[in-house]
Amino acid sequence: MNMQMKKGLCGGFVLAALAAVYCGCGGQKDALETAVFETEQKTELPEEAAGAVQFSQELDGYRPLKKEYNFYFTYKTVHPWWDAVALGIEDAAEQYGEEGISIYYEYLAPNAVSASDQIRRLSDASGRGFDVLGVDVADVETVTPVINELMEDGHKIMTFSSSDAGKEDGCSRIAYVGNTHNREDGADLTEALCGKLGYSGKVAVLVGTKGAPCHEDRAIGAQEVLGRYPEMEVAEIAYDEDSVDKAYRLTQDILAQHPDLAGIVCCNMSNPVGAARAVAEAGREGQIVIVGMDHDQEALRFLRDGVIYALGVQDCYSIGFDTVQVAVKIADGLLPGEAYPEKTEEKTTIIYQEGAAAMLRTLYGETD
Repeated sequence: MNMQMKKGLCGGFVLAALAAVYCGCGGQKDALETAVFETEQKTELPEEAAGAVQFSQELDGYRPLKKEYNFYFTYKTVHPWWDAVALGIEDAAEQYGEEGISIYYEYLAPNAVSASDQIRRLSDASGRGFDVLGVDVADVETVTPVINELMEDGHKIMTFSSSDAGKEDGCSRIAYVGNTHNREDGADLTEALCGKLGYSGKVAVLVGTKGAPCHEDRAIGAQEVLGRYPEMEVAEIAYDEDSVDKAYRLTQDILAQHPDLAGIVCCNMSNPVGAARAVAEAGREGQIVIVGMDHDQEALRFLRDGVIYALGVQDCYSIGFDTVQVAVKIADGLLPGEAYPEKTEEKTTIIYQEGAAAMLRTLYGETD
């Protein structure tokens, strides 16, 4: 279902919703808060896991010009990844509230990725008086002209999350907050996979959604690395539409068609789960090296158990937190370079098996 939140009206909803995301079905808000607090007190966390996600940020000291702001944020699809971004958005809004500044916002998405749906949402929101419209671009070629038209009509548009439409794409959006290095993430994960395989073997690439910049860029990075090594072979490139079930079925088919498959590169948060399910079901864990993106609870368990070799975890909390800070400055009329960069870069950390338990404890409160 779609998620809608307004500071002061639905502020408690996001914490309840995200407790389920971070603590598993039926989890409680207190469990999330306890897990995060206890993690902050521990010093034995593996270094990469300890710094992957920052749950405690403070506003940067900029003094907003108004006492009230109203933002509209739309993203690719309803999914736990964007719920994690929402946690940072809400935290920033609460901190502004403590300073006497009200942040109202709507945070909405469709149940399946659709550029036409995204265009409709942006068009509808443009007539409702928001200070800033934020979009996680579903398809650069399709959505960019609409962003440019809205900008020409005087609306303030920013991009956020993992998919930008930048100046290099002909887009006139004001600024972007999120992952600026998706291509490098795909390359880094694939380099790790190649090293594990001894730079020899047949590899499949599960991309995600056609036209989604982050998914496509990671796949490009993966293919560039695979192309460097003569004994690495691309068995198949498939699009799973950011669906765990479709990634599972695609992996089943790929395993059947390529019995000598040695590895799978997964370019979004859903497909490592689907791929790992299929590989484990086939009894081929330990034979096929899987690398992929992000912090899905089941994926982290597969990482802990050795079915997945590595995950690139993005700091979704910081993406959400910084999105609100930049939106406030855009609403105040500031341009990039005055108080914020055109692109606010958020980090990705590659986590291996030894860091999986720490991530599960940090994000979900798991102690086993």
